[in-house]
Amino acid sequence: MICDGSVPRSRDEAQHIVTVPSLKQGTAAAKAPAAQAANAGRANAEGSALVGVYRKVMPNRLRRVVAARYSPETRRKIKQSIGATGVTRVPGRVRGASLATLRRSLVSGSGALVVTVAGRPRIAFVDDTLSPETTRRAGLGAVTAALEAAGIDYFCVRNQERGATTVAVAAADRARAFTALQELCRTLPAYFGPRGPESKRIVPAYQPANWRRFGRARSLRLFWYRTDPGQRVVLGPEHGCDIEFWAREGDELTAPRRNSITESVPVDGPSVQVPATVFTAPWGTRTQTSMTVRTRPEFTTTLPRDISFPVDVVYTWVDGSDPAWLRRRSQYSGSDYHSEAANAARYANHDELRYSLRSLATYAPWVRNIYLVTDDQTPEWLDTSQPGIKVVSHREIFADQNWLPTFNSHAIESQLHRIDGLAEHFLYFNDDVFLGREMAPGGFFLANGLTQFFPSPALVPLGPPSSDDVPVSIAGKNNRALIQARFGTTPVQKMRHVPHALSRSILSEIEDEFSEQHRATAGQRFRSPADIAIPSSLYHYYAFHTGRALASDLEYVYIDVSLPNAGNRLDRLLLSRDRDVFCLNDTLSTEEDFDSSTLLLRPFLESYFPVPSRFERPV
Repeated sequence: MICDGSVPRSRDEAQHIVTVPSLKQGTAAAKAPAAQAANAGRANAEGSALVGVYRKVMPNRLRRVVAARYSPETRRKIKQSIGATGVTRVPGRVRGASLATLRRSLVSGSGALVVTVAGRPRIAFVDDTLSPETTRRAGLGAVTAALEAAGIDYFCVRNQERGATTVAVAAADRARAFTALQELCRTLPAYFGPRGPESKRIVPAYQPANWRRFGRARSLRLFWYRTDPGQRVVLGPEHGCDIEFWAREGDELTAPRRNSITESVPVDGPSVQVPATVFTAPWGTRTQTSMTVRTRPEFTTTLPRDISFPVDVVYTWVDGSDPAWLRRRSQYSGSDYHSEAANAARYANHDELRYSLRSLATYAPWVRNIYLVTDDQTPEWLDTSQPGIKVVSHREIFADQNWLPTFNSHAIESQLHRIDGLAEHFLYFNDDVFLGREMAPGGFFLANGLTQFFPSPALVPLGPPSSDDVPVSIAGKNNRALIQARFGTTPVQKMRHVPHALSRSILSEIEDEFSEQHRATAGQRFRSPADIAIPSSLYHYYAFHTGRALASDLEYVYIDVSLPNAGNRLDRLLLSRDRDVFCLNDTLSTEEDFDSSTLLLRPFLESYFPVPSRFERPV
């Protein structure tokens, strides 16, 4: 490829036991749904406790012997077999919390069920729009509603940990607040999350006796486990709601810990009502909600580090199996249609775009608009009537219509800054690039408008372009020659396969600065030895040398799905979910390999991103 609310459940349904392997960042993956026949009921090969024990006790020397004797796929099947022996077994009692106790804690119609997280049964609520933002909103809504119903004054605080929300209550109201929140937790079973030295582990907040340990705590965290309807992801304490008890000192209420704005506020200071998303989606969201919360004016101020400008996303996409597109390509390539169709495997479509869009909807709700640049093609599942997405034809952006049709990704990328209505700051995605966890716009931009780029350890070979170079190296060498001539430095690093943070005006400036090479690239229907790669490389070096970009880093992994160890690497990624961004590329597969790579990728992507975005047509 060019590249709100819980679902009501009956009491019988609430008794259902779902085992979900524990994940970092408070998330968890479970078995694939029945629709994914190839992987239905199959355990994550890396998720078994027995496999974990094996990794700890087996000497590295013996593990290397096993690795040398058995193929990656064979080892993966063995791990799946080991994991399957315990994947659906739930201990009858874990640290004093029996299943019977949990079941008695479930309230009819609450949408709750029991899942297993890190080997422990936990009560979770089903959310068909599950995301970090909806999880924060549900928790904040529950806490503030309980306080308001009890007549307890509060105000939301802009904290330093933007993954959670914070509600401040006067220390004098601690007892009343405890009573209101205990009643809430009996109705909607919650947990105390790790929150500093006062609480080291997760304990049930629906058990009144556990509240005694927080009798003098200056803050505590309440959270509710939430899961998608397929129970493949569980979100928990990292998106909880902190309740702080602010002590009165004279005419001021003083914070028990640092926040992002102020150490104190006037006792009798004014309050304002603001949309809840100010705190649950601090970088912005397209979610429509009428929920409001109370805060102090101090916590609505804009800081110098806040990114207030809009950020858009641009994808380039092609359906390489489209007969009409293949005929156009064969007409200009000089090959017959059947030859082009046989080579279409390099454009193999595993529905990556669908899941990349899901990653944006789940982990970057602050994106304003998404533009999909295509050769008059639209995925059949894409709902283009939804606000916030637009399909853009090549004809709308190319400066010279005589250059069309084009089958050169470098040429298409050279024209992206011409998209009508595109924000000054945008991210360029290939459809095989995904956000792996919640990201803030500050991961790609600075508040003053500078962009960030992410150099790769991989190097562009020294010397001029040669016939032995792959296309990416040829374009990299051409980029290097321009930077050498203009700035006197020699770029040698490639860039990671991540979202590229770009400035529209700088791209336009590059078109003027290197007009001859820019025009030559835009005019090539197929990749050429004279091509330059603009948004993925040249832009970053040019913007850096002109003081408008800086090198940065993020947690990232690149997985070539054509390699034998791809299955094991995908299993580990699904289990850990510890990468900001990941790229799933296929560099070697042939047309004959398409089915096997599909059986590998589709279940992984459906398990990692189970919640459809609003851009998908209803099934």
